[in-house]
Amino acid sequence: MNRGEYLKNLIINLPHSPGVYQYFDKNNEIIYIGKAKNLRKRVYSYFSKNNDNLKTRILVKNIADIKHLVVATENDALLLENNLIKKYRPRYNVLLKDDKSYPWIVIKKEAFPRVFFTRTHVKDGSEYYGPYTSLHMVRTILDLLKQLYKLRSCKLFLIPEKIKKNKFKVCLEYHIKNCKAPCIGLETEENYITYINEIRNILKGNINVVVSHLRDKMINYANIFDYENAQILKEKLLLLEKYQSKSTIVNPKLTNVDVFSYLDDEKFAFINYIKVIDGNIVSAKSFEVKKKLDETKEHILSLAIAEIRTSENENLQTANEIIIPFAIDLELDKIKLVVPQIGDKKKLLDFSERNLKYYRMEKLKQKENLDPFKHVNRILETMKKDLHLKELPVHIECFDNSNTQGTNPVAACVVFKYAKPSKSEYRKFAIKTVEGANDFATMEEVIERRYKRLLDEKKVPPQLIIVDGGKGQLSAAVKSLKKLNLYGKIAIIGIAKRLEEIFFPEDPIPLYLDKNSETLKIIQNARDEAHRFGITFHRQKRSAKMTLSELSDIKGIGKSTVSKLLAKYKSLKIIKQTDKQEIEKMIGKSKTIILFNHFQNTTE
Repeated sequence: MNRGEYLKNLIINLPHSPGVYQYFDKNNEIIYIGKAKNLRKRVYSYFSKNNDNLKTRILVKNIADIKHLVVATENDALLLENNLIKKYRPRYNVLLKDDKSYPWIVIKKEAFPRVFFTRTHVKDGSEYYGPYTSLHMVRTILDLLKQLYKLRSCKLFLIPEKIKKNKFKVCLEYHIKNCKAPCIGLETEENYITYINEIRNILKGNINVVVSHLRDKMINYANIFDYENAQILKEKLLLLEKYQSKSTIVNPKLTNVDVFSYLDDEKFAFINYIKVIDGNIVSAKSFEVKKKLDETKEHILSLAIAEIRTSENENLQTANEIIIPFAIDLELDKIKLVVPQIGDKKKLLDFSERNLKYYRMEKLKQKENLDPFKHVNRILETMKKDLHLKELPVHIECFDNSNTQGTNPVAACVVFKYAKPSKSEYRKFAIKTVEGANDFATMEEVIERRYKRLLDEKKVPPQLIIVDGGKGQLSAAVKSLKKLNLYGKIAIIGIAKRLEEIFFPEDPIPLYLDKNSETLKIIQNARDEAHRFGITFHRQKRSAKMTLSELSDIKGIGKSTVSKLLAKYKSLKIIKQTDKQEIEKMIGKSKTIILFNHFQNTTE
């Protein structure tokens, strides 16, 4: 039996039940794991002729065997799929990455448990709470617990036998009243565990339970006239209420809610998760997901929900409501999935999305810093795809014209290398053959002069030319390229300012890129830089012409004298501010008197 017949036989015998399927390659290694409401329909869809995704076709080509596990519900299938993916890490499955070492608060599994923060997890039965996105928040909570409860901080092995035999001595923490010395039997384990139970509730966000318990005890102490202990509990209550007021950032009526937000691009997805209990955010975490096939955002979000719910370190109670940014085809036992549009739940989702954007930005910056060329190549690949280019636009040149009502016409060429300005290669052009305000003719002259010179000097031309303007400017530039036999060898586009339309030669329909597109941002940067550089040159030329005109009109000041002054002082303003004696040494006393008398008369 050949491979095709073998797989077909497996598929037709699959049940119409929810479950998990596993694909194996010829080496009997798992290459993909998936879940399904209907196993037969889902697996069959991979082998359909309508499958046009390249990565999926490659996956199917490598499938040598199929195995499956039937479960009772889709919810069970989701959880099982997540566990198997984490265990086997198949090459074609999405990879949930959380490489940031977040701080957690741990209640150590030991006699008289210690409470401290850690970035690592040890599977010894200890309880971990978090993760927290801020180390400052962790320290704030631990400081609160330290003020509320006198817990030990030592690493002594406090078993009853050793305590009874007086194997330990009190330390400084006892003398400064930070610990009640369980090491020498001054505090019972039963009383200590009471404190730990209250700490558990605080870390789970159930602060109201602790507050209620302490308030009842305080009233009891007051009723029996034990005002000293009543005062101690009152101080604890004030600390808890102060902490609670700081940590409440959402509606207190939102109890036991999970929130997930989602962002993605072509290769990665980003997911943020926060847990809210009694209006307090008690846990927060962000994931980076590396896409492998054509996974939908609904499928990736479902996996993230499963990851949180099955996490070994997630000691928080299971939510009864999950807030998500879009609907997903998922049913969870006794849990309501909500896509809010307005109100407090929508604000909470917006808060999660805002944090996720910062996380995504941070990850992109980290990757850029580690491998800047990889980041640039990604942008150039995006530009190549968006603009339908034949090669990467490593070298880009952008042109802009500038004039004042047809006077002093100039043009500028700016050069971008690897998506960054290369200012040493900028060029400016004083227009020679065009009279008046004629942008099309100006563009034609500049393009011809620029690339004729490159050909004469045998220099490598750019991969992309950008002209500032619409169809007219683009057509003029194309005309020059055709003269030089470069049309078709260099890609060229025009960008019109009004709607940021991208025009291509011989195509009447413009391209509209998304306003957040990296391609559009590079084009806009080049256009704006060309405009700035051209305007600066135009102002310099206009100023020089005005200076030359004013100096030349002074009777008694000849052309050679004007040339000397401008060669050294560059502008009329500098000449006026220069000391008379210095000017006199250059052009003589009589001409200096004539010059400064003119300045004085024009000022008056």
